[in-house]
Amino acid sequence: MSTPPHPAPGTPRDLVGIGLGPFNLSLAALAHPLTEVDAVFYEQRPRFDWHPGLLIDGTTLQVPFLADLVTLADPTSPWTFLNHLKTRDRLFPFYISERFHIHRAEYDAYCRWVAASLPGLHFRHQVDAVRWNPERDIFEVDHTQLDTDGEAEALGRTHTRNIVLGIGTEPHIPDPLRPLVDTPGVPVVHACDYLTHRATLLAAGHVTVIGSGQSGAEVFLDLLRHRTPGHENLHWIGRTESFAPMENSKLGLEHFTPDYTRYFHALTEPVRDRLTAAQWQLHKGISADTITAIHDELYRRTLHGGWPDATLTPGVQVRTAGRIATTKIELHLEHPQQNTRSRLTTDAVVLATGHRQRPLDRILAGLDPYLRRDSSGRPRVDEHHRLVLDPSITGAVYVQNAELHTHGVGTPDLGLAAWRSATILNTLTGKETYPLPTRTAFTTFGLEQPQPQVPRARQPRTLIPLVDGR
Repeated sequence: MSTPPHPAPGTPRDLVGIGLGPFNLSLAALAHPLTEVDAVFYEQRPRFDWHPGLLIDGTTLQVPFLADLVTLADPTSPWTFLNHLKTRDRLFPFYISERFHIHRAEYDAYCRWVAASLPGLHFRHQVDAVRWNPERDIFEVDHTQLDTDGEAEALGRTHTRNIVLGIGTEPHIPDPLRPLVDTPGVPVVHACDYLTHRATLLAAGHVTVIGSGQSGAEVFLDLLRHRTPGHENLHWIGRTESFAPMENSKLGLEHFTPDYTRYFHALTEPVRDRLTAAQWQLHKGISADTITAIHDELYRRTLHGGWPDATLTPGVQVRTAGRIATTKIELHLEHPQQNTRSRLTTDAVVLATGHRQRPLDRILAGLDPYLRRDSSGRPRVDEHHRLVLDPSITGAVYVQNAELHTHGVGTPDLGLAAWRSATILNTLTGKETYPLPTRTAFTTFGLEQPQPQVPRARQPRTLIPLVDGR
């Protein structure tokens, strides 16, 4: 694999990517063959990892394998999932298996293959600050290179015309449960770390899983399968009014198309906010296969008489939580529909309470005077995934998976990764580097159709040569 030539001293990068999850990895893969785009990506982790604590045996992606890093923008790319299989002599086994939804562990291995092969990806690099230099019309990105222990090894600065933020999400812990996490002792584990603590959880006398989404369902199912029949000692609770299946009808899935994304972006802010809250079942429900597997496992445990010692209760909120001595946890529960309250004592808790977007404020503190915000104080994002900045800034800051409030439910979906990356690169280059379809759904969203805008790159002014060039 050839590495692009190193820029001459005094030449800024065209693009600096901050964070290397699937979305920025998709962008890096599609940018790789573009000789006119000099891009570099920084990630503070030592290697690519995709939710390692949730790679439970048998779990699959909720999107088809075509939703890889590149295929839906460029199926001829060398970085497709099918080419990954080819390099490992696995095409025929995959063909015979007739799989449309691949294992999560397989997707993780595919992404790690791409990350290990692409040039310009720098792991163990923590980005500390981003600033705009008005005298040079350039962004300055300060970063720290970390050693194998995660300690600072060297400081650096990179100059760039454009930035793309892909810093991802972080585990969400509801306020009533924070005291449990902050105090050592009884196991309280977020689902993102489930596999790390799985042995401890399986050995615990009674385990409670909190959260009624896909992760909660998968954790509950894995625990159930490995507990003694009749002595499961499991409790699964969630705030939603039912353990609801994810909307997976063909027309429902058209909410995850560029057509719907354009429609959503053109709506007013209050309407977008209302829709985002109402559409949770499009992306936060449980797959029908997982629901079926849970019911099948519970039913199997009734074949010889009796019921499994597993309690599944939706519509429950945790009001407060505390520790009893050093060995147990007491959860104070409320059921709003019944207007009742109770207490639950347990030996371990798994918090399948989801993830939230990492705040952009820290990384963008140096750009705060230039940011344009909506009425709720959130950054405004244009159709082409650029933060709306003061016109005096000639560069662009793109965001990936930070625009749910402006682009809708498709924002965190892997199926739109390649399309969004291609959109960013088309905008960056100012031309149709990757031809994209003008229509992607049979559904017509709205009476007036927003037309795709021709992407235009910001035009930089004449640059003053930089002393260090980086």
